[in-house]
Amino acid sequence: MEAIKWSSGEWGRQLTGDLLRRWPRDEDGVLDAPVFLCHCSGLDMDEALLTSRMEFYGIPCLRQYPENGDFGKIILGVSGTGVDVYVPASLWADASELLHDPEGTT
Repeated sequence: MEAIKWSSGEWGRQLTGDLLRRWPRDEDGVLDAPVFLCHCSGLDMDEALLTSRMEFYGIPCLRQYPENGDFGKIILGVSGTGVDVYVPASLWADASELLHDPEGTT
């Protein structure tokens, strides 16, 4: 896999609409379906580290906070219910390989 190159003005920022712009589409322009990759506790930055790693390799990640986790994330900065991470179906195999390779030897 090849790492993506970031422009200096966007690195580390969450831009409105950025995820939608980067999400893969098929030849008809239909968005690739998101598929579940894993659940992270979200308490020890595991979600941030995982999604940063995926994004580095060009795999966009959709984060969902189950139950009322959105509220905790907004008020406390962390979700008490953790984070579900989804990736595009077409990139799931690559994401799964990165997820299960803690040494980064992919």
